[in-house]
Amino acid sequence: MKEIALHLLDLVENSVAAGAQTVAIDICEDLAADRLDVSVRDDGRGMDAETARRVVDPFFTSRTTRKVGLGIPLLKGAAEMCGGGLQVQSTPGAGTLVSVWFQHSHIDRMPLGNLPGTFLALSVAHPQVHWLFSYRRGEHFFEYDDAPIKEALEGLPLSHPQALKYLRELFEEGARPDTPKH
Repeated sequence: MKEIALHLLDLVENSVAAGAQTVAIDICEDLAADRLDVSVRDDGRGMDAETARRVVDPFFTSRTTRKVGLGIPLLKGAAEMCGGGLQVQSTPGAGTLVSVWFQHSHIDRMPLGNLPGTFLALSVAHPQVHWLFSYRRGEHFFEYDDAPIKEALEGLPLSHPQALKYLRELFEEGARPDTPKH
């Protein structure tokens, strides 16, 4: 995967498959500290300590449709190659937190990618999930909680053209990095 946004999609699909009702994605570009932090937190099934330890192994997966799970190992490798790392914390029955960090200015750090499009796709593809997104870059801070929006829509689906237009504009304004990474 060539963008962090694509890794987010992979991580979130794991959360949804684990029965998460709430998923929080937090992204912080701390230019002063030269660090990019990304985390995905869910309230899904969670994992025992052994499974959480093994998810970074590309030859381990809990899926029955294939014998390898490359998403998290590839993300971990990309982070470590850029002076960062990846950590998985999980508790059975309580959920999982995947945290990854990179040296922001590292020449090999993959770009964030299309965060507005990713947030929009997740919101529409999984309307049953309570979504929380936050994005910080310097003084810019964007926070999104879909609960008030779903309430205001009074049953109108997020895939309705007017809802899509509103969400697209909201995410484009709030979750687009101001400048390229280099």
